[in-house]
Amino acid sequence: MNKLSIEKRAMILTMLVEGSSMRSTSRIADVSINTVTKLLIDAGAVCAEYQNEHLVNIKSKRVQCDEIWSFCYSKEKNVAPADKGILGHGDVYTWTAIDADTKLAISWLVGRRDYEYAEAFIGDLAGRLSDRIQLTSDGYGCYINAVEKMFGGMVDYAMLVKIYGEETKGQKRYSPASFVSSEKRVMSGNPDIDHVSTSYVERNNLTMRMGMRRFTRLTNGFSKKIENLAHAVALHFMHYNFVRIHKTLKTTPTMAAGVSNTLWSMNDVVALIDAKEAMKDRSRGKYRTKK
Repeated sequence: MNKLSIEKRAMILTMLVEGSSMRSTSRIADVSINTVTKLLIDAGAVCAEYQNEHLVNIKSKRVQCDEIWSFCYSKEKNVAPADKGILGHGDVYTWTAIDADTKLAISWLVGRRDYEYAEAFIGDLAGRLSDRIQLTSDGYGCYINAVEKMFGGMVDYAMLVKIYGEETKGQKRYSPASFVSSEKRVMSGNPDIDHVSTSYVERNNLTMRMGMRRFTRLTNGFSKKIENLAHAVALHFMHYNFVRIHKTLKTTPTMAAGVSNTLWSMNDVVALIDAKEAMKDRSRGKYRTKK
């Protein structure tokens, strides 16, 4: 089977993380949509695995959490009765946690917006930190018990509760509701009120919507399979954490956080895919030898 060059595959992945859709990428790169899809799956799998192994013992002081909405297969109101309640049909939320100083995306989780996923997400976040932190989330109630259970009280936790006016209608129905006020609520520990904020993680929501076509509103570029959405998110954060230079930091988040001491390129991500495939080939070779 013919294999695309490292440069060609790196170009395809770069287009995907810069907001191009799968089909526009296939047209510009002059490859089939199946080729782009397989490359996304391979890249997403190795990126998720690599970051799961290396984003550990993070020395963070302040972390911000949020959830960003998207949908799979169809919007929630159009989900067939037989598919109601099945993850991957309708609303999907991606939970994210950002270090306020290094802008490192420490943890994320694609799933539902309920307590089960809140607990899994907060548990993963807590397991990646080396020190006590100040944590800020929005006013979503599921965070309260999840933070208490997973951090065991060893956290300075506050909520930033924002109050909005009525939703706009008519020609402005796609505009966000007007902001009215906000309230900072201390939930546990002794958080610094001056640093109770979700500004960085909310700004990261915009970065995700600009970088992944699947998150763009009012388009037909949404995910048809939740597995591919998860792969796209893993690839996005690999690029965001390791490859893309943050304009404010003048370096990558992983370098700022001490996770990596080198600047990655998308060629390095492709190299991870090749290394994973080579490992599989060696394993299959050993198996055939034993047989």
